[in-house]
Amino acid sequence: MPSADDSARAQGQPPGADAAPTAGNGTPGDANAPARLLDDSQRRRLLSIARGSIRHGLDTGRPPALDLAAEPPALTLPRAAFVTLELQRRLRGCIGHLEATQPLALDVCDNAFAAAFQDPRFPPLRATELDPLCIKVSVLTPAVELRFAGEDALLAQLVPGHDGLILADAGRRGTFLPSVWEQLPTPRDFLRRLKEKAGLPPDHWSDRLRVWRYRTESFGE
Repeated sequence: MPSADDSARAQGQPPGADAAPTAGNGTPGDANAPARLLDDSQRRRLLSIARGSIRHGLDTGRPPALDLAAEPPALTLPRAAFVTLELQRRLRGCIGHLEATQPLALDVCDNAFAAAFQDPRFPPLRATELDPLCIKVSVLTPAVELRFAGEDALLAQLVPGHDGLILADAGRRGTFLPSVWEQLPTPRDFLRRLKEKAGLPPDHWSDRLRVWRYRTESFGE
């Protein structure tokens, strides 16, 4: 498996380069009814952490220090997450991790700050943008490598609307969150654009190409 980049941080939508994950054990849940990871109160807390991190960043230039002992136990477990920011339904930043390297609450805190101020596709968020900002959090399941003998076999395994994919080949890699299916609803288009995001031709294929699947539990303000 290709190693993650130094930050292990990835942008959730094109353009940009992404980290590849350590494959998880087992398989994702049922394609149409994935198991719920968080209850409503835990979701609200993560969204509050994300907004608080951005507000603190506007005031101080850095994310806040979280007291993990005060957080619900489910939010202190190691999990990977993405934080997506939107203004008037347009992307304003999206940063996340593909590997679970720290407690979920801290991951959301760090990624919210990074999405607001460090996404290279956008200028740093301005204070006037905070109130109308829409924040979304996606919590990832562990990624599982797919096995296939050719592109058609890979396409047949994909579940539109549910699968996030990480693709790696020829020293390049990229990821699309499941939300990208809203823009690219067919498996073939989804895969072709993911290849392009990874810096490969859309019709690229080789026996060394590797793909991992993950799912997300997504919620927002």
